[in-house]
Amino acid sequence: MSGRYAPTPTSGLHLGNLRTALVAWLFARSSGRQFQLRFEDLDRDRVRDGGAVGAAQYADLAALGIDFDGEAVWQSERLGGYQSAADLLAGRCYECYCTRREIAESASAPHRDGYRPYRGTCLGLSDSERDERRAARPPALRIRADGARSAVRDYWAGEFEADVDDFVIRRNDGVWAYNFAVVVDDIAQGVDQVVRGADLLSSAPRQAWLTTVLGGSVPEYAHVPLVTDRSGKRLAKRERAVTLAELAAEGTSAAQVLALLGSSLKLCRADERVTISTLLDRFDPETIPGEPWAY
Repeated sequence: MSGRYAPTPTSGLHLGNLRTALVAWLFARSSGRQFQLRFEDLDRDRVRDGGAVGAAQYADLAALGIDFDGEAVWQSERLGGYQSAADLLAGRCYECYCTRREIAESASAPHRDGYRPYRGTCLGLSDSERDERRAARPPALRIRADGARSAVRDYWAGEFEADVDDFVIRRNDGVWAYNFAVVVDDIAQGVDQVVRGADLLSSAPRQAWLTTVLGGSVPEYAHVPLVTDRSGKRLAKRERAVTLAELAAEGTSAAQVLALLGSSLKLCRADERVTISTLLDRFDPETIPGEPWAY
């Protein structure tokens, strides 16, 4: 049994990231699970100097007392595993030549989070049509879901159900897609508890469906409510000091940040001297707030 934390090494972790990591660690350790670290660094356009950024992220997590079992996993070192999983799905995948604009124009009713389901435009292409489009642009690879509908049970959101469209597993630039890679990794790492930000809840039914298709067991889900500013907007790094380095420059220590995060989870006072072990001793999932935390 294992939980995990899986940041993208693009920049320093802000308070929302750190709070989610802390909750994930508390969930895992309180249930006797291992806790693993995975760097999701497949998108080379976004990930620059990932090794240095990842090391800084690891140091910030360690400064709060968050520890991990085993070595960190880097997605960029697991390309063979993704290809092997894609080979297992070959019979139900097809090439897609649609642009984002074409998909947006063909979707009549976007979901509430802005997600626009794919309507299967390229599924019925003839060989000649496929050859013509392939000559114009490289294809993405989609998995055929055949109109599936999938439901997950989330710790805070409860039953969450959604249609599964024919989603991308490999982008047209050859990069393995998030919804595919994260499932392959979780199965390979034995992850049976996924604790992450609430903004990823909408992807859970799709990932749960793919997990079963690949022969894995659907994990437990807990999507942590986000951190917002006082106006209710999602916390943004550009607006104020929100990373450990920025807060340290203002005179706030890592220990004080830990107490602040602990207080947001109703585990201590913001001015209390605590360690992560103290928070673990007091941790009760039932008392964790189910609404966003305004910082």
